[in-house]
Amino acid sequence: MQAAKLYLCGTPIGNLDDVSQRLLATLKNVDLIACEDTRRSQKLLNYFSIKKKMLSYHEHNEKERSRELIELLIEGKDIALVSDAGMPGVSDPGEILVKKAVAAGIEVVPIPGPSAFLAALVVSGLDISTFSFKAFIPRFGKKRQQFLEELALAKDTTAFYESPYRLNDTLKDLSQFSSELASRQAVVAREITKMHEEKYYGTVAELKERLQSQEIKGEIVVVVAGRSEVEEESEGWEDLSILEHLKLLIESGMTKKQAIKKVASLRELPKSDVYKEAVVISVDKDKFE
Repeated sequence: MQAAKLYLCGTPIGNLDDVSQRLLATLKNVDLIACEDTRRSQKLLNYFSIKKKMLSYHEHNEKERSRELIELLIEGKDIALVSDAGMPGVSDPGEILVKKAVAAGIEVVPIPGPSAFLAALVVSGLDISTFSFKAFIPRFGKKRQQFLEELALAKDTTAFYESPYRLNDTLKDLSQFSSELASRQAVVAREITKMHEEKYYGTVAELKERLQSQEIKGEIVVVVAGRSEVEEESEGWEDLSILEHLKLLIESGMTKKQAIKKVASLRELPKSDVYKEAVVISVDKDKFE
């Protein structure tokens, strides 16, 4: 029996003209298409006159369905996995199935397609020689606070998705987190590849002011520049004491917690040692007494 293959199929994220001939051939030739939403995928198949058996595969049945799909693959059935848009496994179901397929010795074949965050990165005008993709920003609590702290300290350009209903709150949180983060260059891209595609450029603070009174709809990608060399080097911190180094970072806009973490990282010291030096910092106002 010929070994079956699992095809990870990237589908258009809005513009059907982005579909590839390889994708169409794959969807026509597989035995089964596993879909995040069969209704959404049916529209794509109908548009290109493809008739194929479909099976739902989404976040609520991913574990159970993965076992079923692996059995079908072992039986020799070629399967295509598609999400509602974009590449399966990237902020969409697929990771569990791929892990099981690899463990079972089943070949996994990528059929590349459009990606909203990659498209936003390449039109951002920012340094993308290295970058980070963070999926969706956490909505609240400690995870959101940790996301903001990591973003403020990130050297690389960072891209993430956001709901249009929460975009203004997110830009507000970014701009208020620190003066350094508020001054970073950023891009808000909406409806990438679609008829109403728009890109907004400026600092985080400028974008907050510009978009707070606008009704932004559609799928959103936010791209934020990383720390500059000037920010990163902190103007010759090697000649400063730990306390002086902390003061310099706090005056640049960091919180005490961020400054402690950064100083510990740069000086390769335990955070506990740096914390002992920071006891003279006011807990309430993050200022030196």
